[in-house]
Amino acid sequence: MAEMVVAQPQNLPVGPVGRFGLGHWGVGALIASEAALFGYLLFSYYYVGATALPGWLLEPHPKLFPALPNTILLLASSGVAWFGEKGVEKGDRRQALIGLGGAFVMGTAFALVQLYEWSGKSYGMGTTSYGSLYFTTTGLHMAHVVAGLIILACLFGWVAFDFFSPRRRIVVSGGVLYWHFVDAVWLCVFTTYYLSPYLGFAR
Repeated sequence: MAEMVVAQPQNLPVGPVGRFGLGHWGVGALIASEAALFGYLLFSYYYVGATALPGWLLEPHPKLFPALPNTILLLASSGVAWFGEKGVEKGDRRQALIGLGGAFVMGTAFALVQLYEWSGKSYGMGTTSYGSLYFTTTGLHMAHVVAGLIILACLFGWVAFDFFSPRRRIVVSGGVLYWHFVDAVWLCVFTTYYLSPYLGFAR
């Protein structure tokens, strides 16, 4: 039997080709569950804010600096990560490294600015329900940012060692998709905590 296999070799089964496959759906399921978690937190903010007494909102006029530039930076990093993914798709390792490395640097800058912003808050997590919701939501998002940075760093290293090709790139697509999710969630968080008070919510 072994001699027959050696004499008549067959094509080995191949894994996912391109950006779609079982792993891609796995990342999608992860994102759906994490999106639900953030949805619950943001719903809690709106529910408590709508039913709370005056004074519940500790920041009636949230400072948009540095939060707004930081938001733009994070959203721009999605475009840079996409640029890196396209580099892998085209087989251009230089473009891929620039894109993934650039997204990592921009994400790191976002995290550092967020830490700086936290340090300037006049309230803490245990001050009121508002403080608890703010730090829980932004803290959970920060945890996802850190996870995304680890993913980007791994992808950068693997691309540098030429582990991917235009045919085998599902890992890159999954990692970049997760980074897009992190950025999209922050846009919802920013709109909730920084913009909705200016629209009169909970004031």
